[in-house]
Amino acid sequence: MRPAPLGWRHLCSGSLVPQLTIAYLVNTYPRASHSFIRREIQALERQGLMLHRFAMRTDRAALKDPADLAEDARTEHVLSVPKLRLLRLSLSTLAAHPARALAAVRLALSLGGAANARRRHLVYLVEAAYVAARCRALNIGHIHAHFGTNSTTVALLVGALGGPGFSFTAHGPEEFDAPHALSLGRKVQSSRFAVAISSFGRSQLCRWADPGQWDKIKVVHCAIEPALFKTPPPLPVGGPHLVAIGRLSAQKGFALLMDAVAAAVPDLPGLRVTLVGDGELRPQIEAAIAAKGLGAHVHLAGWQDEAGVRAALAGAQALILPSFAEGLPVVVMEAMAAARPVIATAIAGVPELVTPDVGWLVPAGDAAALADAIRTMAATPLPLLQAMGLAGRTRALTRHDADTEAAKLATLFKEAAP
Repeated sequence: MRPAPLGWRHLCSGSLVPQLTIAYLVNTYPRASHSFIRREIQALERQGLMLHRFAMRTDRAALKDPADLAEDARTEHVLSVPKLRLLRLSLSTLAAHPARALAAVRLALSLGGAANARRRHLVYLVEAAYVAARCRALNIGHIHAHFGTNSTTVALLVGALGGPGFSFTAHGPEEFDAPHALSLGRKVQSSRFAVAISSFGRSQLCRWADPGQWDKIKVVHCAIEPALFKTPPPLPVGGPHLVAIGRLSAQKGFALLMDAVAAAVPDLPGLRVTLVGDGELRPQIEAAIAAKGLGAHVHLAGWQDEAGVRAALAGAQALILPSFAEGLPVVVMEAMAAARPVIATAIAGVPELVTPDVGWLVPAGDAAALADAIRTMAATPLPLLQAMGLAGRTRALTRHDADTEAAKLATLFKEAAP
């Protein structure tokens, strides 16, 4: 009997059915901040899909979580391929179909805009030629890129070179900060379908896409693993004790949080905030803590793995998210799944998560409003905080189950298959 071709699988009856093979394409993967992509990939594999992971770069030196390190070993990193092999495969792909190659060069240059960006897009073309060659070798029928940035540009160029069609997930805020430079409308038009992680995100893609393309833009939420959030620990007493979780970067608003804490401390001398995360603004945050005399109130816990994040949530009465820019923050889902109320800024997809029965929304950039919300949380009776936490838990586990969201995506892949 002849062996089954790649991309097919046997049923128990011995008959053959097509098995769709998907390439996942990310610029840098895995990263500590991209665990939601890992969860999505693994949930899709539980759905029975065959997946091949591509990334342009590895972040191996910065990885600490064993799950991320294992995922890194499963990923084919394009720029880790020996340069001669990368160039040989890329050039052979371009030379095999000169007309396609010329059209792809023109496309890359048209996407680039300024001279330095055009040069960068020619590098993307080389990467795309390599990925196209590997897709042929692996019999891959579809590419899904995460983030509407250079990873989706590479996927678009793979298609121009005769490779498989693509879809992509836009997260924000980076894509929505530069829609023209990233050619978001062109990417939606050229894709088999596009995914937003929230209704807000879908609205932003609709802004830059032709209305005739809007039906192609679907919502598939980022998600969590409910099994990791079994019995929520009881809310601690005293304090109040808040936890803030995220990279110490400009968009997360932690410097503003220091202003809010300083404003609230005179009314709440027992206030404590644990800040979980690390990043380039750590020296600035440390300086603000010292300048405002918050050493007894703010603890910098540094980076924590997923178990450490859950432990930090267990020790807090509420999560506080002071962000200036977001997509659909997974940390809010995790806090809700842990039955913790949430204080958050009303930006992007956050109001789709944080409703009045599960927390408090405040205007972004308003330290006084953030301080008022802290006071309101501290004055809320414990039974009401517990009820808010349980309402949030139900909402998170219902709307953001990794397997449920992966099933939506798997259906989209199958419908888009050639």
